[in-house]
Amino acid sequence: MIEKTQYQALYTAFDVFPSAKGAATHIYHFSKSILKAYPQGMLYVLGDDKLPVYDTWEENIHIWRFKSTENNFLEKTEAYSQQLMLWLKEQKKLKVCHFRDIWGGIPILLHPHKNYQSIFEVNALPSIELPYRYEISQTLLTKIRELEQFCLEKADLLIVPSEVIRQHLLVQRNISSEKIKLIQNGAELPKNQNRPLEAPQQYAIYFGALQEWQGVDTLFRAFRLLQDTDLHLVICSSHKYRFTKPYHKFAEKLGISEKIIWKYQLSKEELYAWVEHALFSFAPLKECSRNLEQGCSPLKILESMAVATPVIASDMPVTREIINNEYVGKLIRADRPAEWARAVRIWLSYPDNVKKIGKNAQEHIKKHFSWESKTSELLKEIHYLVYQAEKN
Repeated sequence: MIEKTQYQALYTAFDVFPSAKGAATHIYHFSKSILKAYPQGMLYVLGDDKLPVYDTWEENIHIWRFKSTENNFLEKTEAYSQQLMLWLKEQKKLKVCHFRDIWGGIPILLHPHKNYQSIFEVNALPSIELPYRYEISQTLLTKIRELEQFCLEKADLLIVPSEVIRQHLLVQRNISSEKIKLIQNGAELPKNQNRPLEAPQQYAIYFGALQEWQGVDTLFRAFRLLQDTDLHLVICSSHKYRFTKPYHKFAEKLGISEKIIWKYQLSKEELYAWVEHALFSFAPLKECSRNLEQGCSPLKILESMAVATPVIASDMPVTREIINNEYVGKLIRADRPAEWARAVRIWLSYPDNVKKIGKNAQEHIKKHFSWESKTSELLKEIHYLVYQAEKN
């Protein structure tokens, strides 16, 4: 039985895996690289109605999916943590425990006989992220922040995807710089895909999640100013249709519904086909704490550049870490629909230059943002951590 096996490596994530979300791409590359490096590896994630509780991934990786009918988010996280804690008590050979969130981190760090190295991959902080999804009292946020601080201080190594969140941990959380390692996200260089049959002649694309901080409303307002062009907007949502209903209503209110083509939870191959044949793509991130304090390393930007589709993105520190000059993309002030519309018009007027920017962007990804290089950086840090622990 999977739950009775003795493992040497564990990777946990409070996310459904696999899924259409960008987080699943990151989990795929990082967890696979870590867990394959040891004789037996366990991936502990969330499940849904379609995925089995237990699964096997390649030869030496097992997947264990936590399933719950609990709708309350925090109660679900508690149950997830408790199940992991019980499993950890039976594990005697673990060398590495890698977690993406505090829900996996708490049981890993509280283990009474902890004899493994712990790595906290700090992609998001719930105290910053959750208020965008739920109404949460200040008392509860304070408690969550305390749990975050516990994980940040007790983990042996912290991995962050951007300089923005590294600075947040240094300045706001008082974490030692020696403990924090910056490893940005990566992107695959997929094979060329055929143009989707239903694709309009001219279209730009937004793909990914549709949370408020993604800034899709700014994009819609910009398209209201582009009604005289032949440009369509394709939205490839990582959510199901029901989640996108408010955006459909907003598009109707703006009078741009006929300009928008909707796609939902596409496979990677289908998504890459739409992205590759777009004139350009958008990352209209909002100026908010989610993007300015916590930071990110937006996969939508990297994946678009990887297929030579140039990106128009919000100008902020996290995007400047990827698009560092106008030869590889275009940065526009966030939350300024008129400026976004103006940038689109300019790019539509100079298609040859836009194609050149796309090719430059692809080369930029090859040199600096391949998943192979990022997972190699990660393994180097982890192997050194384990070596030092065994040495001492």
